[in-house]
Amino acid sequence: MLQHKFYQAFVAYAGCNMALAAASAALCAYIAPAAAGSGIPEVKAYLNGVDAYSILAPSTLFVKIFGSIGGVSAGLVLGKEGPMVHTGACIASLLGQGGSRKYHLTWTWLRYFKNDRDRRDLITCGAAAGVAAAFRAPVGGVLFALEEATSWWRSALLWRTFFTTAIVAVVLRALIQYCRSGKCGLFGQGGLIMFDVSSSITTYSTQDLLAVIVLGIIGGVFGGLYNYLLDKTLRTYSIINERGAPLKILLAITISLLTSCCSYGLPWLAKCTPCPTGLKEQCPTIGRSGNFKNFQCPAGHYNDLASLFLNTNDDGIRNLFSSGTDSEFHISTLFIFFAGVYCLGILTYGIAVPSGLFIPVIIAGASYGRIVGTLLESVSDLDAGLFALLGAASFLGGSMRMTVSVCIILLELTNDLLMLPLVMLVLLISKTVADCFNKGVYDQIVKMKGLPYLEAHAEPYMRQLVAGDVVSGPLVSFSGVEKVENILHALKMTGHNGFPVVDEPPFSAAPELCGLVLRSHLLVLLKARSFSKERVETGQEILRRFGAFDFAKAGLGKGVKLEDLEIDVEEMDMYVDLHPITNSSPYTVVETMSLAKAKLLFRELGLRHLCVVPKTPGRSPIVGILTRHDFMPEHIQDLYPHFKSPK
Repeated sequence: MLQHKFYQAFVAYAGCNMALAAASAALCAYIAPAAAGSGIPEVKAYLNGVDAYSILAPSTLFVKIFGSIGGVSAGLVLGKEGPMVHTGACIASLLGQGGSRKYHLTWTWLRYFKNDRDRRDLITCGAAAGVAAAFRAPVGGVLFALEEATSWWRSALLWRTFFTTAIVAVVLRALIQYCRSGKCGLFGQGGLIMFDVSSSITTYSTQDLLAVIVLGIIGGVFGGLYNYLLDKTLRTYSIINERGAPLKILLAITISLLTSCCSYGLPWLAKCTPCPTGLKEQCPTIGRSGNFKNFQCPAGHYNDLASLFLNTNDDGIRNLFSSGTDSEFHISTLFIFFAGVYCLGILTYGIAVPSGLFIPVIIAGASYGRIVGTLLESVSDLDAGLFALLGAASFLGGSMRMTVSVCIILLELTNDLLMLPLVMLVLLISKTVADCFNKGVYDQIVKMKGLPYLEAHAEPYMRQLVAGDVVSGPLVSFSGVEKVENILHALKMTGHNGFPVVDEPPFSAAPELCGLVLRSHLLVLLKARSFSKERVETGQEILRRFGAFDFAKAGLGKGVKLEDLEIDVEEMDMYVDLHPITNSSPYTVVETMSLAKAKLLFRELGLRHLCVVPKTPGRSPIVGILTRHDFMPEHIQDLYPHFKSPK
């Protein structure tokens, strides 16, 4: 560029970008497809009780880290914040399952966390740590985990996440201190406050409040439209991505080339602007970051559109948030930049590269915020940089529908507590407006991926049904002392993960529900081959053969599989006592209980199985088992089509 070899410069620029994007896409396509995208919807679903395949595997962690580095380095319009949340959750999951045998990373003391509740708590802390590290916002990380990520919250979890994010802040501070010597590239610029706008004077009047309300409405409309277009794009990309890894890589290269063409080609439409006088920093900037990019301009001039496009994401946001720079960017430049980033953000999310949504949304919101600030400068006394901050808040509220956590994250990012009332107002307005159109972006992605996410509320029609109305059949149950052949047949013929155990004479006076036994526990018991020829209770013998950790939840791919069992023909006619491994106090509801109440009980307690028992005596002691699938609106509407909402 300095030698005016513009075509060669574009080839070098686009070539580097495409190579990095192709490398990231190849990692995702061939090693860990689950690492593509943000990862926040998958973590949110996991914390709701949906354990999708390999979303927290060590291979996903590896690809998430290096794929995210490649994607951001390729200049794509994406962020590293979503992948950081997923990365934190993957590390927490690795600790929660006692490490990884496959990669020889195991620690004996970690086995104490090998249960569902502790693993869920660790992953919540990991997600909070990811936000805290990405935005350098420890309190924002705690609130993000509370508001968006987790479905079950309790007081103990609050201080655990707070402790985790405090450690993140301390480690970040130490690294930033070390990196001030310039040894770490761009890391640590801005210190713990990434976009400091605290120097701005933030006194506001009634006219300013009206301007903020307008900004909130615009943010709600743009956020709703963004989510709608993103949903359509993701559905289109899913058709392409299903056709194999080569097409995934080709799509990533195509989007990378388009991004390079926009970020290199659009600045040619902008005029060269003379450098302002009395600047502390260099103008024009020659190098990798800065406010004033020379691009094709003569000496002493800068290209304002190139200063936004050909910059790091952080520096682009810093430029838009900067105060006292009302004349630094032409309004035509801001319109072009907003249109480019808005469209590229939609097209980029969904390719096979780890990509976050926070940064594209913040950049696009800051752009139209600055446009509104420029248009209303005769009415409002607020600085254009503060309008950019409020625009970013309105777009985040409109697309992600988070309020408290986004408010605190933005305040921690900008160190501007005086803006708190305005940020709160703009977030509430944009969320309210956007809710009229569709759901939040993460909720839409969860639904599009087909993850059976349980909402916090029950659908209105659930009040008209009872638990017995949606029980799926036929019920597969076992006796307290069951024949080995029957157990194996049930495990082979069904995919159920829980089976009711019913005691019958001579082990009880009448048939009664003994409890619930899990598939994984049955497999461990059968592998040990603790059988007896007679149908008698042998519980004490079995208890002596096993330790508590033999039945702990296994990590990905570690558990006993049905194919691992080696049972002889003679053993098929033998019996096994299920009492020692049966949960004798499962949660039960009567069959006439309101389905809405049963659903709230199921979700609030974080259950996997809910036993339905008969109301009247003299019948089988159990009517059926309710699982997550039975509470899904699609399942209920298939059973009772008249509850389907008219399109």
